[in-house]
Amino acid sequence: MIFVCSAQHKTKSMFFFLAQTEQGDIFKITLETDEDMVTEIKLKYFDTIPVAISMCVLKTGFLFVASEFGNHCLYQIARLGEEDEEPEFSSAIPLEEGDTFFFAPRPLRNLLAVEELDSLSPALGCTIADLANEDTPQLYVACGRGPRSCLRVLRHGLEVSEMAVSELPGNPNAVWTVKRKADEDFDAYIIVSFVNATLVLSIGETVEEVTDSGFLGTTPTLSCAQIGDDALVQVYPEGIRHIRADKRVNEWRTPGKKAIVKCAVNQRQVVIALTGGELVYFEMDPTGQLNEYTDRRDMSADIICMSLASVPTGEQRSRFLAVGLADSTVRIISLDPSDCLSPLSMQALPATPESLSIVEMGAAESDPGSQGVLYLNIGLQNGVLLRTVLDQVTGDLSDTRTRYLGSRPVKLFKVRMQGSDAALAMSSRSWLSYYYQNRFHLTPLSYETLEYASGFSSEQCPEGIVAISTNTLRILALEKLGAVFNQVSTPLEYTPRKFVVNQETNHLIIIETDHNAYTEKMKHQRKQQMAEEMVEAAGEGEQELAAEMAAAFLSETLPEAVFGSPKAGTGMWASVIRVLSPSDGQTLCKVALEQNEAALSLALVRFASQPDEQYVVVGVARDLQLNPRVCRGGGLLIVFRLQHGEDPSVGAAYLERVHSTPVEDAPSALCSFQGRLLAGIGKCVRLYDLGRKKLLRKCENKYIPNIVVTLQSMGSRVLAGDVQESFFFLRYKRHENQLVIFADDSVPRWVTASCILDYDTVAGADKFGNVSIIRLPPSISDEVDEDPTGVKALWDRGWLGGSSQKAEVIANFHIGETVLSLQKATLIPGGSESLVYTTLSGTVGVLVPFTAHEDHDFFQHLEMHMRAENPPLCGRDHLSFRSYYFPVKNVIDGDLSEQFNSLDPSKQKSIAEELDRNPSEVSKKLEDIRTRYAF
Repeated sequence: MIFVCSAQHKTKSMFFFLAQTEQGDIFKITLETDEDMVTEIKLKYFDTIPVAISMCVLKTGFLFVASEFGNHCLYQIARLGEEDEEPEFSSAIPLEEGDTFFFAPRPLRNLLAVEELDSLSPALGCTIADLANEDTPQLYVACGRGPRSCLRVLRHGLEVSEMAVSELPGNPNAVWTVKRKADEDFDAYIIVSFVNATLVLSIGETVEEVTDSGFLGTTPTLSCAQIGDDALVQVYPEGIRHIRADKRVNEWRTPGKKAIVKCAVNQRQVVIALTGGELVYFEMDPTGQLNEYTDRRDMSADIICMSLASVPTGEQRSRFLAVGLADSTVRIISLDPSDCLSPLSMQALPATPESLSIVEMGAAESDPGSQGVLYLNIGLQNGVLLRTVLDQVTGDLSDTRTRYLGSRPVKLFKVRMQGSDAALAMSSRSWLSYYYQNRFHLTPLSYETLEYASGFSSEQCPEGIVAISTNTLRILALEKLGAVFNQVSTPLEYTPRKFVVNQETNHLIIIETDHNAYTEKMKHQRKQQMAEEMVEAAGEGEQELAAEMAAAFLSETLPEAVFGSPKAGTGMWASVIRVLSPSDGQTLCKVALEQNEAALSLALVRFASQPDEQYVVVGVARDLQLNPRVCRGGGLLIVFRLQHGEDPSVGAAYLERVHSTPVEDAPSALCSFQGRLLAGIGKCVRLYDLGRKKLLRKCENKYIPNIVVTLQSMGSRVLAGDVQESFFFLRYKRHENQLVIFADDSVPRWVTASCILDYDTVAGADKFGNVSIIRLPPSISDEVDEDPTGVKALWDRGWLGGSSQKAEVIANFHIGETVLSLQKATLIPGGSESLVYTTLSGTVGVLVPFTAHEDHDFFQHLEMHMRAENPPLCGRDHLSFRSYYFPVKNVIDGDLSEQFNSLDPSKQKSIAEELDRNPSEVSKKLEDIRTRYAF
């Protein structure tokens, strides 16, 4: 037994240690002392949790566990294990030679799981695809080790908790929440507006309709709010209704045949737009009366939207009104008594505005009295959101940021998050713009399309959202602010090694393989065998007790995800092949392989001889020993026919075994190639076609030095990655039926992943944490001939077994973690392609191409200044780190560059001046390149 981590807890009266073994069992260790001397060590079984790399006991009675692999956990220490019947072992107990202590694992008794922190480690493979038809692609990541393995579906967006959903009598068009008094913590009413009526609901333990609120229920509502200290205001097409706390109502009616078309309301002010573009302004006086300002203002075009900022603390009014007009402009209008309703500034827009929202954001969370910056959020009818800084003194608009949100016009709503204002933007998808942990976030909500929303606050949900969708009213809560992805996890049986996507049915085919493991069949046999041995070993008088113990042993099922699976020994393998529906996590088909058959590679192939059938080919090693690497039983290429129900999208899928083909070594890479199967078997690249009883060997190339670990193809070219010697470029010559190496890399790389970028360019990753881009020079020809006789001219030959033609290294970069997947993908709708990588440690990263030399020069200089001004925390030289194995080449560290936003303002200013820009322009450049490719 090896202890892998420990934690100490110390109080004035006592102290103890919690130590965990490599199996996950935690023991409580206490020391008996005589003054300064330890006289006895006592050990007691505490609980079993997944194996950790570090543990920490908090003073509040919690235990944080940083898991070796998988999610990290927070446990509450419910009891200290002093009163249970668990045996206690002591160093004072004498033991005979060969004797030991025994304990029985059991479910959690002393610890209580409270919270989990998501971790993708270890991420063994990733595919980016929109299998759920959501417009935005999802990341399908194979994670975990052994029985804690899972397939995770990552969606870009905040996780939404549905607190309540209730149907309404019709389809509403708007919803608001209001308090009764300004100093109340929670909302009192939900107001729902329909085409010809208004419904008022009270908020309590239940939500019920109210008829005596003072609101006019026979008309649609344009807006409503709590105004002054204890009054309410309702704006409707024919007028304004001011409802006092004692239910007295003051009404202002529209003149003549005019109607109110738009309005904006805050705690002390009301602005309305009448038919024809006339603005009327109301302000509350110290007595609580809502007074109309004498002058009115006619706008030059139809008013489409308006917004008022919240009244700043200690002031009488908000000074600015934003008005969006049909001439594609937004105007800032003063509400100061000295120049009321006079224009201050204007901004031309690329399209017609749909909605406006002035929100104060950026105040320090640690200092409630600090003042943030006013931002004017502008939602356009073409689905674009603009965020512009509104100067709090002059009313000028500057520093506009742009983001495409969706295909519908953008509606904006003000909500509360983390005690400060945030903007909720609704297009074909809902987005939340908020300030959290000293930076801005604009993140979509992982929820269905909403139509209208308002902030919501109650005892059960202090910072929620009330929204309408078709004829339903929904109360929602957002919990994990700051998260980039939300995750859905599907448990797997063994460690997932590889998986492919069936594009026709959107199903995933996964191979899972574990070393030092039993198959389910073998586990059952071993358990039965051990139970029989228990009965046989018992004496005559103990038969009945032994039978009971054997029955209890057989019926005991401890979850392997927590307690681990039984260890079978080195050279023992267990594998399954699984067809999974990622939309609901349902396993459609599972094929278990025999004990000691390890599934290593997988390919989905449509053979030219059977174009209507899809086949799954699995490369299996038999009796594989890892160190030294020996495949005693050779390998198998098992061919399955993929069968579907009548409707492939919903029907069952199952694998029909066609045949298996013995091969001499472990098949470590498979790939579909021109209606045939390309297999990397040991150091050989071989081409197979489908036969009736087995796969038929067509041609091969035996000149890869060690082991083929990756295979990819484009056209007639094949890219083979060797476990130690980087990449080899092969060409298939159909007429001669030859696979010929025509170029290779000049640098040895321990390849872990590859991705073909174009016909001449490949991205590769190695096990030491480097990512490289390799390109064939234009002068290279793939019209090469095999030379079995050795009589070719000496100057045409390569040196030391290598090819005579070499690829060029275009880019090198040290990631610092072992990259296990590389994929060229588009992460956002309408975005450009980028190279997405995932690492063993669970990192998801993106390498994006520059499209202009000007951008490259700018970021190169920014990175140079950041290296000097903001060196890494650990004191490591940044340039040396990124050049750890190969000198960094043509790659700029975006993570370092983005730390510009967290520098002191003085440092930001000095760096920006060196770049001939101001700090906001540098920040905008950083934001633009991120939003062009990713999130």
